[in-house]
Amino acid sequence: MDGTDQAQAAQADAGAWHPLDPLRPAEIAAAAEIVRGAHPDVRELRFETIELAEPRKDVVRGFVPGDPIERQARFVAYARGATGVWRGLVSLDQGRVVEETFLADAKPMISPEEFFEIELAVKADPRFQAALARRGVSDQDLVCVDPWSAGNFDVAGEAGRRIAHTFVWMRARAGDNYYAHPIEGLNGVVDIDTGEVLRIDDYYADTAPMAVPMGESNYTADMMDGFKPEPAALDVVQPNGPGFRVTGNLIEWEGFDVRVGFNGREGLVLHRLGYTENGVRRPILYRASLTEMVVPYGAPVRAHHRKNVFDIGEYGLGKLANALELGCDCLGAIHYFDAYVNDITGAPRLIKNAICLHEEDYGIGWKHWDWRTDHAEVRRMRRLVISSISTVGNYEYGSYWYLYQDGIIEFEMKATGIINTVGCEPGKPSRYGTEVSPGVEGQIHQHVFCARLDTELDGPSNRVLECDTVAMQPGPDNPYGNAFYVQERVLARESEARRKVDFDAMRYWKVQATERTNLMGKPTAYKLEATSAVRPYTHPESPSGKRGQFVYNHLWVTPFAVDERYPAGEFMNHSTGDDGLAAWTAQDRPLDGADLVLWHSFGIHHLPRPEDFPVQPCVTCGFKLHPVGFFDRNPMIDLPPKRNAASCCVGE
Repeated sequence: MDGTDQAQAAQADAGAWHPLDPLRPAEIAAAAEIVRGAHPDVRELRFETIELAEPRKDVVRGFVPGDPIERQARFVAYARGATGVWRGLVSLDQGRVVEETFLADAKPMISPEEFFEIELAVKADPRFQAALARRGVSDQDLVCVDPWSAGNFDVAGEAGRRIAHTFVWMRARAGDNYYAHPIEGLNGVVDIDTGEVLRIDDYYADTAPMAVPMGESNYTADMMDGFKPEPAALDVVQPNGPGFRVTGNLIEWEGFDVRVGFNGREGLVLHRLGYTENGVRRPILYRASLTEMVVPYGAPVRAHHRKNVFDIGEYGLGKLANALELGCDCLGAIHYFDAYVNDITGAPRLIKNAICLHEEDYGIGWKHWDWRTDHAEVRRMRRLVISSISTVGNYEYGSYWYLYQDGIIEFEMKATGIINTVGCEPGKPSRYGTEVSPGVEGQIHQHVFCARLDTELDGPSNRVLECDTVAMQPGPDNPYGNAFYVQERVLARESEARRKVDFDAMRYWKVQATERTNLMGKPTAYKLEATSAVRPYTHPESPSGKRGQFVYNHLWVTPFAVDERYPAGEFMNHSTGDDGLAAWTAQDRPLDGADLVLWHSFGIHHLPRPEDFPVQPCVTCGFKLHPVGFFDRNPMIDLPPKRNAASCCVGE
């Protein structure tokens, strides 16, 4: 079956689809075949990306079920052993490439399949084997080489190449936690395209190497010496089934509706989030996703300065998503969404249960006791949880979107997994970290994320206001010294909308509709509450700082542009920093009343603790979107009163 036949087969049941549905397996395979057919002279064509090319907004907004859908796939492909990439569009209806550009200087992200190729290349290098022998390590099967994106450090011999920089650990025995045994000061540099090991950097080549710490720190159940008493059973039971309804990729729950999407780079994506009130659907977000993250480490010694990975742009959060497990990753009445991404050959790869959907009790939503009548009214709140978890090397990243019955929309990142470890002299960690186990140091670092929020609050025309609380000086208008109020200003242009959190002003930002007002005659709005702002510590002129300029403001606002998708630029691997938010906002485009995109930077500032090892408890960060005059009253006021009959008093 050629690409045209595959495309037609993929479209056979198109009437049941929505334009924003992710590519199906047959579509991914068809797109790859079509692109290969357009490059018959390329011996081995590899694929970084095959994903849905999302239709224009007007097409999506005007879509009626049953309408014909033009399906296009966006691709990034490259020839193994060569530089540059082809970026383009495939028409799955026509079975041909309809747009393509060759980008000679762009370098694709590192694919999961290449992780293994890089490790094997380093382990086979005689220089690496000799360095291990100097450390008394002879069993190659116990050695683990982790590939890291190499950044852009202007190192001789690396320019123009697509390379990986590696760090090394070992297991004490099969199945052992190798991050407990760092082989310090030994790094490999690999040309990913050719497989050539360019260098083996041994920082102890001329001196006695640091001893490999061999104390075991394991976490898998089969290696534990024993367990605490099992906690009392706590089951989540919904005897009548869940409160949500799923139709394809559409979720409906408590007035909200949203479409879930998924791609290899961003992973979980929310499309067309809205709320229906009195029979009228009101749009809130056109698209929301986590579009970039950077993890800069604070140690300048023994090649650790090269650890400043952009996990989304250099690896792909979606490609590294987990297959979630019932009763472990999610509890209760669960609906799973499978996801498909392309592998390096262009074939579709199934990620079973990539997205989890469930409800959670969230305590009381509101309560009041009238002390005069001794009457109390209370309503419990629940939230809808849409989640996905990805493993990027040593770390796990859990992306959680929450919808609440009071209209709040929240994003939470749960970071867990294993901290990146380095060797140290026992009892003598460096100033750049903490000893978490004898001879094992966890280095200070940050996780800085950027969410892209494409708003359509009660329509495509929105404005953003900055809201600061002002304390009045004592005087005639403030005779008692208690006066304070919120002062608002419109962020009218991009130059005005590169903003930082100001806790002294209790600052927040408000997205306002220009086409609708509430009962009080005020524009309907949602506010962005920055709950996890972090101050970056990498210098703006450092390699990491230049490439990740989005971290230097907590809010950026841009008018929507189709090709502005990633805050640090599209091709992050070895990027120079000349693409992304800083470059786009230099145009200083007008914002007031435009179709707006908010970019919010937030994160985690992490000096590891012994309690973070051998596996780190979840550390969280995120942000909230609160309705501010979007509703005319508390949207939970009409929740029916209900007492939970399954609750009981212990001991009675």
